[in-house]
Amino acid sequence: MKKHLYIIPFGILFFTISISAQELKSISKTEVLTRVIEQNTSLKISEQEYLKARAEYRQTNSVFLPSISASHTGIATTNPLMAFGSKLNQGILTPEDFDPNRLNEPDEVSSFATVFEIQQPLINLDGFYQRKAAKNKMDAVGLQSLRRQDYLTFEVEKAYMQLQLAYKAVDVLEKSFEAAQENKKVADNSFNQGYLQRADVLSVDVRVNEVKNQLQTAKSSVENASDYLSFLMNEKIAVVYIPSDSLQVSSLGINSIDILSEERTDIKAMQLTTDAYESLYQADKMAFLPRLNAFGSYEMYDDSAFQGSANGYLVGAQLNWNLFEGYKNVGKAQKSKAQYDQSILEYEQYVSQSNLDLNKANRMLTDADNRLKLTSLALEQSEESLRIRTNRYKEGLEKTTDLLLAESQYAQKQLEYYQTIFEYNYAYLYLQFLTKE
Repeated sequence: MKKHLYIIPFGILFFTISISAQELKSISKTEVLTRVIEQNTSLKISEQEYLKARAEYRQTNSVFLPSISASHTGIATTNPLMAFGSKLNQGILTPEDFDPNRLNEPDEVSSFATVFEIQQPLINLDGFYQRKAAKNKMDAVGLQSLRRQDYLTFEVEKAYMQLQLAYKAVDVLEKSFEAAQENKKVADNSFNQGYLQRADVLSVDVRVNEVKNQLQTAKSSVENASDYLSFLMNEKIAVVYIPSDSLQVSSLGINSIDILSEERTDIKAMQLTTDAYESLYQADKMAFLPRLNAFGSYEMYDDSAFQGSANGYLVGAQLNWNLFEGYKNVGKAQKSKAQYDQSILEYEQYVSQSNLDLNKANRMLTDADNRLKLTSLALEQSEESLRIRTNRYKEGLEKTTDLLLAESQYAQKQLEYYQTIFEYNYAYLYLQFLTKE
């Protein structure tokens, strides 16, 4: 069994102690992705949508397969026509049954009929196109499910980075808080020795409270990010997660991608949806043509239940043509034509919007790359400035306000640097999401 050793910074350790009332758990991004794929409610809903579309497609098998039914009926009648017919079906007519008196006033006759019926479609052109539309819809829903899984993977990446960023902020602000408290001690000693004014000490106190408030906000961000990860993983128990992976630049020197692939699953799904509407339009047009169906039945009759002393069969074919249904079919075809035209426009709009998002993502990645270089340099400069001013302050050669400003700038540049890493990684992931086939 492999054992993993996680080194947790002191700031994070202090933070975890401060929220010990909640369950703490170290978790990797891979583990989050696995749980989301297995447990996410949105994916389960998507799976049911696909199963529903598949069931609708399977219903269209009726275009080819026969419809078979069986029935058993029992009657007792003195109706002259029914009585004579029942005896005829049972094969029990005698010459006496043709007596006019019996024909007009028959005795009560019991009859039980067992009937097996079959109906076989032969030519139903509208049904063929309806089946094709159902197949396109099923495939579209399947592709949409894959795209939803891609989106959730992207969302997990972003949420996990937000958790990493929140812990980075806690770590930076913990150190900044420690530095502010140390500065307060120095300021108090200097004030007691008469080297500082009361206003300088108050400035240090303000800085301590400011950092303390920022630290509390950062801790809340950790809990918010943990709650969102729990939501994505469909976890019911509130847990504060500790990322086992640190926030790092995912990749450098990435080139922009200017071509949007129409093989992307959501775009293909839109195209299949358009094809489905086209097939429905064709089906409504085919409804003006005749339908040819075959039918047959096998019948058994007796005067006792579930018996069959007499039997017979019937086979035939029917050509059915609805010439006019009060403008119903015409209006239905016009509606499906409008839906088809609308789906074409929606597809074109969706592709155009996707190209717009791709261009925006490319610019976002370029801007984040530039900011990453600048914030990295600014962080190094602010760190060196703070080191120099801290040493000079301890020797009494630096003003308190200048030290506080340098300390504040260094903390700010650290937060900006980690925020820029997050934005760069997000832009990279978003670009990959937009161009994934």
